[in-house]
Amino acid sequence: MAKLPKYTLEKNEKKDRWDLVNDATDRTVKSFETKTDATRGGALEKAVGAGGGSVKIQKENGRFQEERTYPRSADPKKSPG
Repeated sequence: MAKLPKYTLEKNEKKDRWDLVNDATDRTVKSFETKTDATRGGALEKAVGAGGGSVKIQKENGRFQEERTYPRSADPKKSPG
């Protein structure tokens, strides 16, 4: 199985929004007004696209809250959670 692209959902203090950033290119893929907008209704899954990916979600203080894998079937079986 090919490695999934990795993304981070982080707070952009300068622009007062939440950005989904591709970890490999350090480019913003999609921006959201609030963290809630990003994490509900499949918004992250749509943003990473059909190829899927692994998304690390940060808190406002920069610490990691959780990690999600899209599609869920691509989640490694050995990982906790």
